[in-house]
Order: sequence, then structure tokens, then C-alpha cells
Amino acid sequence: MAIVTITNDTCTAQVDTMGAQLLSMRFDDREYLWQRDERWWGRTSPILFPIVGNIRNGEAMSEQGPCHMKQHGVARNYEHRVVDVAADGTSVTFELCDSSETREQYPYAFRLNMTYALVGEATLAQTFSVTNTGSVTLPFSVGGHPAFNIPVEGTDEAFDEYDFTFAEPWHAECPKIVEGGLADPTDTFVVLDGGDTLPLTRSCFDYDTMVFNHVPGNTVSLTGRRSGHGVRVDFPGFDYLGVWSMAPDAPFVAIEPWTGHATLTTEDDVLEHKEGITLLAPGATDKRTFTITVF
Repeated sequence: MAIVTITNDTCTAQVDTMGAQLLSMRFDDREYLWQRDERWWGRTSPILFPIVGNIRNGEAMSEQGPCHMKQHGVARNYEHRVVDVAADGTSVTFELCDSSETREQYPYAFRLNMTYALVGEATLAQTFSVTNTGSVTLPFSVGGHPAFNIPVEGTDEAFDEYDFTFAEPWHAECPKIVEGGLADPTDTFVVLDGGDTLPLTRSCFDYDTMVFNHVPGNTVSLTGRRSGHGVRVDFPGFDYLGVWSMAPDAPFVAIEPWTGHATLTTEDDVLEHKEGITLLAPGATDKRTFTITVF
């Protein structure tokens, strides 16, 4: 296990080889990323692959046989190899390939490359590159899980002094997360009804996670009303967005771009049938990038 630091003239980020997990993002002497604390949550920004969320009872069938995976899949639990560091120190790429151990959980051959790159003054790009190294179609989802300090370091705003801002007014209705971590599309709650601003409150997380579908412009900002400090996450190519905090009083919020989501209560247990699943042909590569901009 090692920590890799990337930096430019204004911003610094650190990534752990264990899970290729982003640990820190500092700009203007402020730490924006949640710093692990077991009292609430001992991770900061795990990567989600080859599933997002939970499958029913941790089990699913696939064309290659049974899958046995806990929440968010296997990638976050293994050491990732550093395969490239930019000469100017502004980016790093990690690699995780299937092994006998991963194939016991997820019976597929794959190569997952994770690249973190500082671009511009205060933006970090996180790129998932999934290659099907096997001879059969690869079913998977990917997702990010960066959690951010609330309040932003160096400010004194309360949790409920932050707002989510979307690109335009819209109607947002989220499925409730029910027993076993599944999402119930037949039991939903309205988050926004014609507005573009959602005040952050603890009640936002009454049903664990807000799961948004097709967010306008694939962008959202979380900003302190008094300080003006916050983060913007832009996620083209990610159809879903999870927003989560640990009840009842965790000092962070996770903003999570996803290509898939937890199994729906109305779905069967075949991995290839899951809503949002990507089906990748042998030899093909799927690449998705989201960005975090801090201010």
C-alpha cells in the first residue's frame, strides 16, 4: 500500500493504491475531501466496479455463472498497481486486473484503469477505463463515491447552510432504498418539483441515499450560502447520481456519479438484466470521466 501525490501550481491530490481511492483534494489551503473517521465512515472516495450499490442478498446470476459480491463490488477492496505517472506530476494511472480471487466473486476477465488528473486551476478529472480482456460479453457498472467535508475546511457553516444547485428547474423523484439496500421504484419521494435548488438538510437522507436519474446537464454544485465555498461535479456519460450522508450527524456529503445503481425490487437477479448495466464486447474498452471542481 502506498499513497501517490499529484500536484500543479494551485491544487494537490492524493490517491491510495489500496482501492485506487482518492484521499485528499486541497486547494487554496483548504481540504475539500472527507478525511476518514471510523465514527462515521472509514472511507473517502471508493471506486465502484463491477456493480454499484447492492445486488439482492449479495448474489446474482450471469452468463458466466454465479456472482457473489458485497455492496459496490470488488475493485475497492484490492491493491491497484501504478502504471503511469505524468512527467509533470499532474496525473497518475492505476490498474486492476482480474485474478483467481476476483473471479470467485465476479467470473469475468477485465482490466480496470483509473486515472486521476489535475486539469486547470482547481479541477480533478477521474477517468474509469474498463477493458474486456475475456472472450465473452462483460456486464458491469462503474461509479465514483467522493465525499466532501461539510463544512468546507476553514469555514463555520452548519450542515443546513448548504444548497445543491442544478443546471435548470426540474422534477426530481427518487426511489426509496429498502431492506437489503435495494431501490424500490414503486415507492418514491419527491425531492424537487420545478426548482433548481435543493437545500441540504438531514431529512434529505431519510431513505438513505437520494438516487437521481438523468440530472439536467449532468452537473450539480454544493455551495455554502455564507462562505460561497463548495464543489461542482460534472458527470457526462453517467446517467445516475447518488447523494448520501451517514445518519444522523456525519460531517460530509458524498456526490456519486454512477452508470448503474442498486438492484431494483422489481428486477430479477440476472446481472445482464440490470437497469443501466453496460455490456462490453470482447476486446473493447469503455471510458467514462467525471470532474470535481472546488471553489
